[in-house]
Amino acid sequence: MTVRYNCAKCNDSLCMHKVPIFSSLDKEDLKKIMGLIRHHEYKKGDILVFDGDPMDSVVIINEGSVKAYKNTADGREQILYVFSAGDFFGEQNLFSGQASTFSVEALGTVKTCNLSRKQFQELLYRFPDIAVKIIDELGNRMTRLENTLQSIGVRNVDNRIGSILIEFAEKYGSNNDKGTIIHLPLSREGIANYLGIARETVSRKFSQLENDGIIHSLNNREILILDMDRIEALAGIN
Repeated sequence: MTVRYNCAKCNDSLCMHKVPIFSSLDKEDLKKIMGLIRHHEYKKGDILVFDGDPMDSVVIINEGSVKAYKNTADGREQILYVFSAGDFFGEQNLFSGQASTFSVEALGTVKTCNLSRKQFQELLYRFPDIAVKIIDELGNRMTRLENTLQSIGVRNVDNRIGSILIEFAEKYGSNNDKGTIIHLPLSREGIANYLGIARETVSRKFSQLENDGIIHSLNNREILILDMDRIEALAGIN
């Protein structure tokens, strides 16, 4: 991991422009915040924080993606969230000083922008709109986590596969004349750990979807959704 202060690159592309919770701030306000930021860079597989570590800052993902996960009692990995550019974590420390409730691992090269707890609290006092947007984001995050837990406990495998493809399409997809290309943030094993199913099941379901003409695998990390309506039906949306 490398650390930099007041990264010069942010002069042209301030990392906080990517974060929805700061969208109400103008350019001058963002420049003031820039002086408070610590910049970190991680390689694939690096651990940004361990479950139970004290958190002294809010971490904003500037580039790349990370997975937040817990290890179960039987040694399995359960992925709770996938955070990418514009997402943040460490917010539980803002109000209670709570330790991290999950580990966070870089899925590739990752750059983060960190603000200390004290600095972030001062921003909330100065810009109440930020606090409202944090509450909105945490509400959305809770809904996603509840949906994940529901999928593990109730929904069948087809529903889970359809739902995660829709989630990834919304966050990592790009459209072309053939459909939607998804740049998968997780490997097949990672998707299995996210959904609480076996890796072999994920591979088998993806192969079945490809044989049915619903998706087309471009490579290990990219798939083309050829029929989004059928993916939505798979997820139980229509």
